[in-house]
Amino acid sequence: MARLRTCSLTWAALIILLLPGSLEECGHINVSTPIVHLGDPITASCIIKQNCSHLDLEPQILWRLGAELQPGGRQQRLSDGTQQSTITLPHLNHTRAFLSCCLNWGNSLQILDQVELRAGYPPAVPGNLSCLMNLTTSSLICQWEPGPETHLPTSFALKSFKSRGNCQTQGDSILDCVPEDGQSHCSIPRRHLLLYQNMGIWVQAENALGTSMSPQLCLEPMDVVKLEPPMLRTMDPSPEAAPPQAGCLQLCWEPWQPALHINQKCELRHKPQSGEASWALVGPLPLEALRYELCGLLPATAYTLQIRCIRWPLPGHWSDWSPSLELRTTERAPTVRLNTWWRQRQLDPRTVQLFWKPVPLEEDSGQIQGYVVSWRPSGQAGAILPLCDTTELSCTFPLPSEAQEVALVAYNSAGTSRPTPVVFSESRGPALTRLHAMARDPHSLWVGWEPPSPWPQGYVIEWGLSPPSTSNSNKTWRMEQNGSATGFLLQENIRPFQLYEITVTPLYQDAMGPSQHVYAYSQEMAPCHAPELHLKHIGKTWAQLEWVPEPPELGKSPLTHYTIFWTNTQNQSFSTILNASSRGFVLHGLEPASLYHIHLMAASQAGATNGTVLTLMTLIPEGSELHILLGLFGLLLLLSCLCGTAWLCCSPSRKNPLWPSVPDPAHSSLGSWVPTIMEEEAFQLPGLGMPPITKLTVLEEDEKKPLPWESHNSSETCGLPTLVQTYVLQGDPRAASAQPQSQSGTSDQVLYGQLLGSPTSPGPGHYLRSDSTQPLLAGLTPSPKSYENLWFHTSPLGTLVTPAPSQEDDCVFGPLLDFPLLQGIRVHGVEGLESF
Repeated sequence: MARLRTCSLTWAALIILLLPGSLEECGHINVSTPIVHLGDPITASCIIKQNCSHLDLEPQILWRLGAELQPGGRQQRLSDGTQQSTITLPHLNHTRAFLSCCLNWGNSLQILDQVELRAGYPPAVPGNLSCLMNLTTSSLICQWEPGPETHLPTSFALKSFKSRGNCQTQGDSILDCVPEDGQSHCSIPRRHLLLYQNMGIWVQAENALGTSMSPQLCLEPMDVVKLEPPMLRTMDPSPEAAPPQAGCLQLCWEPWQPALHINQKCELRHKPQSGEASWALVGPLPLEALRYELCGLLPATAYTLQIRCIRWPLPGHWSDWSPSLELRTTERAPTVRLNTWWRQRQLDPRTVQLFWKPVPLEEDSGQIQGYVVSWRPSGQAGAILPLCDTTELSCTFPLPSEAQEVALVAYNSAGTSRPTPVVFSESRGPALTRLHAMARDPHSLWVGWEPPSPWPQGYVIEWGLSPPSTSNSNKTWRMEQNGSATGFLLQENIRPFQLYEITVTPLYQDAMGPSQHVYAYSQEMAPCHAPELHLKHIGKTWAQLEWVPEPPELGKSPLTHYTIFWTNTQNQSFSTILNASSRGFVLHGLEPASLYHIHLMAASQAGATNGTVLTLMTLIPEGSELHILLGLFGLLLLLSCLCGTAWLCCSPSRKNPLWPSVPDPAHSSLGSWVPTIMEEEAFQLPGLGMPPITKLTVLEEDEKKPLPWESHNSSETCGLPTLVQTYVLQGDPRAASAQPQSQSGTSDQVLYGQLLGSPTSPGPGHYLRSDSTQPLLAGLTPSPKSYENLWFHTSPLGTLVTPAPSQEDDCVFGPLLDFPLLQGIRVHGVEGLESF
């Protein structure tokens, strides 16, 4: 039977198929080496034998590394008829993998043969080789560091040999010591050792890719001996032995029995049990003595102690630290200074309250177990009467009538401190002035004053809650030794939002000044609640509000301002800020028949508090009021229209552009209008200068065309001269100055134009147009025709003379003088027109 192995995605699902028949193994893999350096190439070949008759004549050989197909196989037929496929893997990056030679068999991939490939590194050189001689087990224990992982099976062996010199010559070999798998230490038993003879020791590491050896270590086993630590214990009390001094410990130890014959030295370390102090080292300890007194420690303090030893003066290794021993130092008498302060009870002046505070004079001043207040009567020598014995920092006792001074001492099991005298003096010193206090933060108060003159020796400052509560009736106090101080920051027993009573008393030599008191809050609070809003009056678009301010409270910061908020149904919010003295406010600009929510906020430097919400609705406008409003609006619109019409009709500048004002000749007053000047003056040409010309317009004389009335009856019309004279269509300047208003009732005197010319000049006349926009009587063109002007002759001397009257002149002058408008025409300014 032939056994075919099937490749699958995972080797755990590899199925071995046994096919019936007389098949032998068809394929075989040969590799150059099954173990290589990680990342090196590897070459393999697969040969299919000729006796596999069930295979195709040219079967295709496939390669798989793990679960992945590997391309690049080169297949060929050998001379003996076998098929060979060769593949080279350029980089083997797997530390362990299976290489398989496969064929397609039916619908599956069948394995013909497979080999295991390994990749890794050669062993590194072992380092840090060290050995210790353990007298307990009588063996030499050596340890080392194996180095980085090789990914290959690596064996270690501790090799050694005996040598009489400095390990330059190798003597008898010692059996290799092979450690257990995964361990990097090994022990050489005592039977293979010579304790006082040199021996060479090294570690050899070996795997399939190479071998490495550590540097050789040359030593004597006894030079690397490691002793076991001694056992610490306390000394048994002895009546003959003196008790230990304060801050000292007496201890002893028992050495390790196997090392009694070995010279050694020891050292001690200790640290307090409380806190996180580091170890303090003491040593070397005396060789002969097995006991020691350790001093310089804190009194009444528990300590932890350990000891270790080493072979000395010969080479060796320190033993491990011994198990810990816990001891407590003895106490010492308190070395403190007691600051005292006293006061008498108001109801019973002979009852004294004495207060004190210990001030350490040294770093280790000793633990205090209690205090004693005593009095020595003057008549009894050596008699001391105790007045108070307490563990507190105050005491209340009745003072004997003859007692003026008492003594205070602190004590413990080791003794008492120096007595502190307390003299009950009267208050006869000057008092300090301007005592004040203020809060610095929620947990501190600053108290200041002006020192009296002369300066005191110090001050006593007391503070406590006011009024004092049953749970905290005791006041806190301290003594300020600087007599020139002007203030002190209180930080002890200060809680926020509390009222404190602070008392400052100056201290003098054998006297004290009167006490001064001041009250202060450690931190003021915001107002508890805001005033309640009340609606006083309301209208359609306004609402008048009022409130009653809250009375001031102790511990509450004074108000700085109010803020009133109102919100409509559209969730639009409005606000305004008012002074703290405000008692009411009027909301304007509200919508009629609208709902509003209003609340008041009271604010101080410590915070703000909102009041209750007031909801109100503005009034609804009545129907009659709507009618009145609409009527007033309509009347106002009518008056505006009438005023606009009157303005358009009465203003000439606005009326003329709309409809020109053309007078009716039949009802005109021109017929009755007669100028103030005489008729003979209208045609006299006095030698007047030419009037000033504001605007000069030169026009070409139009070609004479017959008028419509000239074509009907030429005999009834007089012929007009072709040359025109100079004329001025204007009123008489003298009449204008003498009569501001004309007789015809016209308000303004209108200047129409001035035509300049000469009857003897060959060229046409020149017309000066006026700037006036007043319309003429008829719809004539602005430029006058030749027959509409008077014309004159020029004398040889250059002056204008009136020609003699003739029939033709009568036709011109006679009928024309009947027109009142022409009577105002005056001809002048002809003297300077020769240049035209």
